[in-house]
Amino acid sequence: MPSRSRTPRWTFALVSAGGVMMTLDVTVVNVALSDIARDVDAGLGRVQWTVSAYSLAFGALLLTAGALSDRIGRRTVFTAGMALFTLASAACGLAPDAGTLIAARAAQGLGGALVFAPTLALLAAVYEGARRQAAIAAFAAIASAAGALGPIVGGLFVQLLGWRWIFLVNVPIGVLVVAGALTRMPRSAAPRDTRRRLDPLGAALGVGALLALHYPLVTGPEAGWAAPEVLLSAAAGVVLAAALVASQRRGDGLLDMTLLRVRAFSGAAVLGFLARLSSLGVLAFVTLWLQSTHAYTPLEVGLHLLPLTGSLLVVGLFVARLQRVFPPDVLVAAGFAAQGVGLAGLAAAGAGGARPVTTIALVLLGIGGAVIFPPLMGVAVGAAPADRAGMASGLTNACYPLGTATGVAVFGAVFSARLSDGLGTGPDVTGAVREAVETGRFDVLDPALQPLARTAFSGAFTAVCLASALVCLLGVLAARTLRPGAESAGGTAKRPRSRMAQAS
Repeated sequence: MPSRSRTPRWTFALVSAGGVMMTLDVTVVNVALSDIARDVDAGLGRVQWTVSAYSLAFGALLLTAGALSDRIGRRTVFTAGMALFTLASAACGLAPDAGTLIAARAAQGLGGALVFAPTLALLAAVYEGARRQAAIAAFAAIASAAGALGPIVGGLFVQLLGWRWIFLVNVPIGVLVVAGALTRMPRSAAPRDTRRRLDPLGAALGVGALLALHYPLVTGPEAGWAAPEVLLSAAAGVVLAAALVASQRRGDGLLDMTLLRVRAFSGAAVLGFLARLSSLGVLAFVTLWLQSTHAYTPLEVGLHLLPLTGSLLVVGLFVARLQRVFPPDVLVAAGFAAQGVGLAGLAAAGAGGARPVTTIALVLLGIGGAVIFPPLMGVAVGAAPADRAGMASGLTNACYPLGTATGVAVFGAVFSARLSDGLGTGPDVTGAVREAVETGRFDVLDPALQPLARTAFSGAFTAVCLASALVCLLGVLAARTLRPGAESAGGTAKRPRSRMAQAS
């Protein structure tokens, strides 16, 4: 039993503060991309990595972080992760160039995984029964709200203090959370099950495969798809991925491969990946489009994203009721359909549609996101055998940030290819001109080039939205894997009784 100085309220407050910081750093950076590109003199490829590096490191190391917390203590891992995240945030804010910023963002992702992995277990240790479910639901709502409000918070900091402060503000908060965890959070009880090994080899292979497979998507459009470094990286990614699968056949490592035989579980994992790919993966390009095409300030961009964030929060309040009425496959298919129509609306807006179309499209994106994820989490945990529910939750959570990173990379490749077609190969289209256009910095261009640049940028944005809408169509079709009664070797899909937090 915790002492009076180590009450459940302290644990909830500290865990929630950590969840807010981890989730906020996924979306807060999007409104700063143009300013970051200008300040560190980077093109789209490097700017993309400021988003992808965090999400890749977070998702790839989430499972290892969970196993580590079971071995050495959840408070220890949480505190170490927060300390690393705080130091990495300082490095981001002080980064002199793009390379340092990307490396620091990856370190942030590692710290974020260490913080997020034990959060539910920490709450479960200090609450029981209905209070435990209420605490977990409140934590999930707070984290979701932080992610939704990220663009507005980012806009405020970028406009008033500069983009570096979206990272530097984490430093004093992180120091307070670390101090609070050491003095107010109870130590974890001894773990009941340590049969699953930490598997550093699996973690290294997973991170290596993800980075190697993402590198060609980011650099291919500029370096050329047949460039030696692109082909070599792709080949290395395939080899590392095969080695990862081979290393997991023992069944006690990073991944439990038998879970993938459960149709409902594998469907939920894939659908979660696709949902983040089609939503947060395209958000960076939406913010660049708003900022460049409409000449909005970062704060104005955040405010114009309120239809998305507001609908996400409002509809999220009613999802539990909807889950009692509709089966998971219907809700997920409807969510993907709403997102797909919203993305089609953004494509029309990018091609010159009226501004009300943008507002309606953003509302539909928010509604879709609110409806998709709670059923997926419930199906993923309910479809797995009870003794592997923790691993199922971890695997599903890991798919979300990986979907974000993949979306940024894939849509970045689509954007770059369409932009090249729009700009052409005239003598005025230099590397510097292309770099300015792809990050929306039209003000640095020769006035004579600006009409062509704006047309090419809008065409590239429209292509990204249409590609993302196709992903949503795939999600609508794949939602049938969640139908009740879809059985496999591991278990049966069940309707969830409670919502669980989602990693971003």
